Amino acid sequence: MARIERIREAVQGLPDSAYLAKMAEAGWSLVALEWQRAIESEEAAGKLFEEVPYGLRVSNDCCHLEENPAELRVLVLMMDEIIRDRPLSRVAAALNEAGFRTRQGDLWGPIQVFNLLPRLIEVGPRIFSSADWEVRRQQIYKAV
Repeated sequence: MARIERIREAVQGLPDSAYLAKMAEAGWSLVALEWQRAIESEEAAGKLFEEVPYGLRVSNDCCHLEENPAELRVLVLMMDEIIRDRPLSRVAAALNEAGFRTRQGDLWGPIQVFNLLPRLIEVGPRIFSSADWEVRRQQIYKAV
């Protein structure tokens, strides 16, 4: 099998037909064109990107979101600690003690926990209706 040699050239303007012909005569084949342009912001380009909600991830087919089991465990533990009326600093400590880290790989702090409260409110009804939560609820009642 023949070895493939590739080069990448930075260009200032559009290549003309004489240049393309010269490269073809030298044995080169055009395989791709790469284009770029400057945009001022994501809104200027008409594209808005949002972060994937905590507890979810992009599915393998890249068409929808699916549950992220590790992040759901974080949300359940947060809910458990908040229901036990623990301060956010204690919730963060419980997450760290359980070995959980933020999406950025940092330790949990009260601010990160506070920032997830709106997401916890969104996912709360689903957590409360799960069979696992029934068992946890009984343990909470026994502890109180």
